[in-house]
Amino acid sequence: MKVFKNHGTIGILTGGGDVPGLNPAIRRIVGSAIAQNYKVLGIKRGWAGLVEMVRSRNVDNRDCFEEFSQSVLNATSMHVETFLHSSRTKPSELKADDVPEHLKDLYNEPTNDLTPEVIKNIEYLGIDCLVVIGGDDTLKYALRLHNEGVKIVGIPKTMDGDVPGTDYCLGFSTCITRTIDLINTLSVSAGSHERFLVIEVFGRYAGFTAMLPAVVGVATRCVIPEYKFSVNQLAELLVEDRAKSPDHFSTVVVSEGAKFNGFEPQPDATGHLTHGCGEELAYRLRKASAKYNGGKRIDTIFQNLGYLVRTGCPDFSDSIVPIGFANVAMESILNKNFGVMTALRSGKYTTSPLEVVASETKVVDVEKFYDTELLCPKKAEFSGRQMMWMTSL
Repeated sequence: MKVFKNHGTIGILTGGGDVPGLNPAIRRIVGSAIAQNYKVLGIKRGWAGLVEMVRSRNVDNRDCFEEFSQSVLNATSMHVETFLHSSRTKPSELKADDVPEHLKDLYNEPTNDLTPEVIKNIEYLGIDCLVVIGGDDTLKYALRLHNEGVKIVGIPKTMDGDVPGTDYCLGFSTCITRTIDLINTLSVSAGSHERFLVIEVFGRYAGFTAMLPAVVGVATRCVIPEYKFSVNQLAELLVEDRAKSPDHFSTVVVSEGAKFNGFEPQPDATGHLTHGCGEELAYRLRKASAKYNGGKRIDTIFQNLGYLVRTGCPDFSDSIVPIGFANVAMESILNKNFGVMTALRSGKYTTSPLEVVASETKVVDVEKFYDTELLCPKKAEFSGRQMMWMTSL
């Protein structure tokens, strides 16, 4: 019988928030790697798996990693959520309470950098290359490991669509598709009661998820993190939109990171927002509307779409792009091209240097694509532009 040589060990993890499209990418990488005679280890719960594991064969580490096989892939074929699970653990900034018990004697500062333990654990597992699927936070830490000698291939994913170096990130299309669908559904109630419809969506630093629903016409106005707006200005515009609407309602889409005079979104310890401005904005719009509506206030319907747009089955783009990204990732591994991130640029699959994640910021180009007087996207020339034409990059 012919004996096939093991080509090495590939580790794979998903970090940060979950998005549709993670499992198709994982399955394609694992299937391709096994076919190429690689051993594949799935790291559980993002970076947490590499922080919490114990380097001993006498310890049960099944909550931290598992070896993949074809039977494991078959058993997870119907899973929608990431079957590796995820977390927002950041090993370089771990609070004292989050340090694993077996490491508390070594790391007892208020904030601790456990990167040395992560690298030791990677070496202990015999991982030759680590495939990291995540957003800017996850990929920035992957860059840190790359700079310290770990062979890394990244795959970008985020609902916000704001990872630099690529025109597309896993999860973005499904987010926009669901946002449009839910706005259309909620518009029924807004029209029935002749109200303002205030929809809050993802977008800490970039307003892409608010801009695109406005572009396709399910909202008349959008407010984004890149431009600080006035509540009175928005109220006047929404009153005008409502008066012109046959169904007597108007809609604004609000990025969670949007800010207006008197309100700044507050980040938590991980840098993520505890809440956006949507609910407070809906309250203030109701009060401000009377000034532009003959002294009569207009009621609002507020809805934070949140996890409704990041769960469930992926749409077409988030079903096919993960396959392309996974194939590019495997090609990079086979070609020993590390320190890169898979990417889509001008409609073509390629790679970008992982450094781009830390060196650039991908946001809406306000001057070119956002009308600060009308609080909506400008009409843009589409010819020759990438799909995400409103980016600053």
